[in-house]
Amino acid sequence: MSSYQEFVDLSGPEAVRGFLHTPEGTSSGALIVTHGAGANCQAALLVVLAEAFCASGLTVLRCDLPFRQERPHGPPNRSTERDQAGLRAAVEAVRRLRGLNSAAHMFLGGHSYGGRQASMLAAEEPGLVDALLLLSYPLHSPKRPEQLRTQHFPGLRTPALFVSGVRDGFATTSEMEAARQLIPARTELLSVDAAGHELITKRNREALPRSIVEKFGAFTAMAGTV
Repeated sequence: MSSYQEFVDLSGPEAVRGFLHTPEGTSSGALIVTHGAGANCQAALLVVLAEAFCASGLTVLRCDLPFRQERPHGPPNRSTERDQAGLRAAVEAVRRLRGLNSAAHMFLGGHSYGGRQASMLAAEEPGLVDALLLLSYPLHSPKRPEQLRTQHFPGLRTPALFVSGVRDGFATTSEMEAARQLIPARTELLSVDAAGHELITKRNREALPRSIVEKFGAFTAMAGTV
């Protein structure tokens, strides 16, 4: 198990709050990961992934988006710019950490809503991070499959690994494969059997984090980011 502590940075335009996982020895890079619309950075998926990525040598910050910092429950506000600004502030805060090489690779990701905001930010700022980890990307509302959330995909030039459950009502495997074709950057899809939108289950709680870490490591190596 990695060592982690509460993390607060108030130096930027948006406050950064969450938990920082620090690996033993020299960090090989950093990952900032955030939560979905109905959760916070204490979500079980984020905790186990932070532990697994930290064990692999990455510094990991799991953080709360600005909307969640304002209130403990409830959906995001209609405006998403502030949540994206919060992710930008988190990236900048982690870059300033002592012990993290200035040339270390920086990765950004999130579950559902958090991943969507990360991808939108990366589309606007192509050089901000080296790769994205998009967990259960909410391609559409379960009740409105025709309303795709892919408007920014043609402008996304940051390599992205998608992780999606085969039973996810927000995107079928075939829908995700089709959506990936809109992105000019390198992408891959890791499909998780017998999993829904939350991804983690009692059966895969130990195996899934390892699979994601291994897949992301191989993906970033092939994408030329490590």
